[in-house]
Amino acid sequence: MSEAFLKNPLSLFDIKGKVAVITGASGAFGALSAKTLAGAGAHVVLAASKQDELKKVAAECEALGAKAAIVALRPSSEENCDRIVKAAVDTFGRLDILVVASGLNKVAKIVDQKPEDFLDVMDANVTQSWLMARAAGKQMLKQGDGGKVILTSSARGLLGHPAGYTAYCASKSAVDGITKALGCEWGDTGITVNALGPTVFRSPLTAWMYEDTERAKTVRAGFLARVPKGRLGEPADLAGPLLFLASKASDFYTGHILYADGGYTAG
Repeated sequence: MSEAFLKNPLSLFDIKGKVAVITGASGAFGALSAKTLAGAGAHVVLAASKQDELKKVAAECEALGAKAAIVALRPSSEENCDRIVKAAVDTFGRLDILVVASGLNKVAKIVDQKPEDFLDVMDANVTQSWLMARAAGKQMLKQGDGGKVILTSSARGLLGHPAGYTAYCASKSAVDGITKALGCEWGDTGITVNALGPTVFRSPLTAWMYEDTERAKTVRAGFLARVPKGRLGEPADLAGPLLFLASKASDFYTGHILYADGGYTAG
């Protein structure tokens, strides 16, 4: 085995010139993913339903020196997924990295949750991940030189939750199953398939947990009692693991869920 990389170990994380598709790119994790990959030198194709929000994220990526394209589509059908991949190929000539950051949660106790709401969560988190991985995989297999598929899991794919998360927990467990099965299926193709599993990190949806209110303090204290690192997550805590999964550094790492959770799932 060549050890030429030892002369420059940082080259293992080099993604300059790679082409990345990010779905859910207007959301907290999707926008972070897009800007992380853009800042590392990748060209990015941003997909989500809201064009105005996509334009803002694209501008932020371009300010980091990247080339960015937008596709105002959710990965909600085979046709949409194919169109998202086609946009990457038409604009940049190929596809190297897929980040499925789109998703949904509808919180309700099981006896109160409508079956259609359960199915909506499963569709957004499971079926759309499967469809998007399928569309990207067809292009990567056609190219013949590998690729990186990164799905979004959660600590809730491994652990339960008492507050009406039966749909969400089930969906993330299913994403874990896709990750493992597809990692095996594409094991000899050069395509790696992994999932990033965060817990609470700072975003517009979780900002209240970081505030100095009595409610936030109470909820935070209960949560942090199970987090060995003793703090809530920050966006930068996800950027490093994401770059690892998107780069050559993870070429021998596939079919895994990488928990960026401060040790929450270790306890």
